[in-house]
This record gives sequence, structure tokens and C-alpha cells, in this order.
Amino acid sequence: MVDAPSKYHNKVVDILVLDNRIAEIKSSINPASSVKIIQGEDLHASISWMDLGTQTGEPGLEHREDWGSLARASKAGGYGVLAPFPNTLPAIQSKADLHFIKQKAKSHQVVVYPIAALSTDNAGADITEMYDLYMAGAAAFSDGLKTVSHAGLLARALEYVKTFNGLIIHHPSEKHLTQEAQMHEGEMSTMLGMRGMPSTAEVIGLKRDLDLLAYTQSRLCVYGITAAESVKILKEARKNPMGQLTSTVPYLNLIYTDKALEQFDTNLKVMPPLRKKSDQQELIKGLKEGTIDAIVSNHYPIEEEGKKLEFPYAKFGASGIETCFAACNTFVTGLDLETLIDKLTYGPRAIMGIGSEGIVAGAPAHLTLFEPDTEFVFDESHSRSQNNPFLGKTLRGKIVDVLTER
Repeated sequence: MVDAPSKYHNKVVDILVLDNRIAEIKSSINPASSVKIIQGEDLHASISWMDLGTQTGEPGLEHREDWGSLARASKAGGYGVLAPFPNTLPAIQSKADLHFIKQKAKSHQVVVYPIAALSTDNAGADITEMYDLYMAGAAAFSDGLKTVSHAGLLARALEYVKTFNGLIIHHPSEKHLTQEAQMHEGEMSTMLGMRGMPSTAEVIGLKRDLDLLAYTQSRLCVYGITAAESVKILKEARKNPMGQLTSTVPYLNLIYTDKALEQFDTNLKVMPPLRKKSDQQELIKGLKEGTIDAIVSNHYPIEEEGKKLEFPYAKFGASGIETCFAACNTFVTGLDLETLIDKLTYGPRAIMGIGSEGIVAGAPAHLTLFEPDTEFVFDESHSRSQNNPFLGKTLRGKIVDVLTER
């Protein structure tokens, strides 16, 4: 079992699940013959994994992903809990929109904490009816990977959610430094003749957001940091009283650097971009030290017509929820299994303010069962879009089952 708060952490035990709850945990259990038995020499259990900022596709972009394909892909990747971004058509910005998301997730046995739009239509001009959305079940507010350029609007949003202890999730960037860019700005972009996005764009955006957080004393999750300097700024910021500050990192930035774009693989054309080796090393260090709270799949399905193009014309985004754990478990050096699982389980929940009883008798049986040392070839994606950079590759860390309410 991998569950740091539990007295059974790193121990070999049997877990009996009855009626969607953990009935018993012992070193050995002899269940009735009618009980389904899942076993294995390398079998591990943790609380179910949670992904922040998953792109759903439905409503409006079902050609990329619908809730059926997303649920299959999520469970194949070990995820039982999703907090999806509101960047759909229309954006998730009304009580009816939230009801639609919750009903869709329930019908596919996925636990969902929907994130509502921060600004109307995610356009960055006017804040949404946040209190009404909160009362309707919105777990947080964000415009996804669309950075809010208007500092006054972001400040008002941070101030407004304080009335109900709400959370703003925001991706920092200075768009005027990234327009028409294709990848990270550096030696590789110069060699490939591509317009680059400097790390400075992220750093400038982050500094502004932290100033606004200090001004409002609100709750902010910095989504998708990629730069070494951003990690250092966040580490220093946590020493000062400025509301509640958390952060996430996309998993591909822990595995690849901009050098991987030498072959013009459009499935690695992602936002935020892959950066230098030194950035990657600082991100991993930030996870280990607790500066970064969670790893996100940055699941962004794109239809084939948007990816099978010359690199400058291909859309940004990669399908990632199926391979986030296995790819990190396979390729990320210096990140032990316990830390990796924590950043997929308790880390995301802490950001969202969601408690968990952990794996204890009487708790809901929301579990991910996996074999961390079992290798497999990722030869088939359950996502409607096939824009995953690991298709055809051998990965280590097989998902056995994801238990949720059935």
C-alpha cells in the first residue's frame, strides 16, 4: 500500500471492499467465495488519483473527446477523480453547464470537481457570476491555459472568491512575449528557425500574480509552471504571508526538454512549452522539496487534422491522462514512487481543499490499483484523439483497476 498517512503505508496487506466501502484491512483476509479477488505479486494500492485541469471536449468539442472516451482514458491512466477546465463550447459558466458536467461524469463513474469559467466565455473581459456558480457546485474558477491579461479583472476575481473561500487557478504568462511562438526560446529554437517563448514570459506573469495574491490575501493555484526561475520565486513566496499559494507542473516537462523537438514531433508541441534541462531539474527538485504541490497530465486532446501538419501549423496540445503516471515512473529520475503518488493524490486534493480519509476501514473505496514495476507497450489510446507522444513506446507502471462508486 502507498498511502503516507496510513499506518499500513509501505506494508503488504489485504483490503476487503464491500458496497463501495473499505470493510477491512488486515495482513490476511479470507473472503467469501462470491467476492471478486484482485491480486498480484507487484500489486500496489493508493487512494484514487486526481487530475487538475483536464480538457474534456464535451460539450462542443466532442470530435476531440467526449465523456465516454475521457472516462475510459482516465481509468486506463489510473485516475478516478477529475477537476476539468471549463474551456468547452460553450464555456462552463452557468448552473446548467455545471449540472451537465456532473451528470456526464456520474454516468461514466468518474468523480468530478468541475472548474467554472473565471471570465465570461474565457475571454478575459468580465468575471462570471462566481457566487452563483459556487452555490451550483463549482469547485474552483479558471480560464484554463488562457492567461488573464487584465490585472484588474484577476484582482477582482481573487477578491470576490474570498467571500466563500473560493480558489482561482491561473496559468501565468505575458502573452505579448509569446505571440506566434512555436516552442521554448533558446538554442534549439534558434537552430530550428522557430520563434520562441522565453521563460521570462512565465516569470513576469508569475510575479504579477503573486503581487495580486499578496494584495488580496486570497487563494491561488499557479497552474503549469515550467521555468527554473518560477520554482525559485514560488519557494521564496511561500516564506511570506500572501494568502494560500499552491502550484502544479505538467508531466511532460519532467520527461522531455526542448531538444526533443529536433524531430518536429507535433505531439510534443504543447502549451506551456518544453524547456531546457536546467528548468527540468529545478522542477523535479521543486516537487521533492514541496514547492510544487501536484503533477498534472495537461490532457489536451487534439483531432488528427490539427496535429498531422507541418510543425508551425500544428495546434498545441497532447493527450496525457493515460500515460502521466507510467511515463513519469519510467523516465523521471530522482523522483521516488512515494513522492510521485503523493503528487497525484493528496497534492491535487490539497490544492482544491478536498479532504480524504485515506485507506482506512470504513472509508469510501476510491482506490487505484497498479503494478509499478510491470512493463507494457502503450499501443492503443482510449482517448478519441490520438495525440499522445508515447504511443508505441514501452512504459513501466501498469494500471490494474480504478475503484469508484459503481
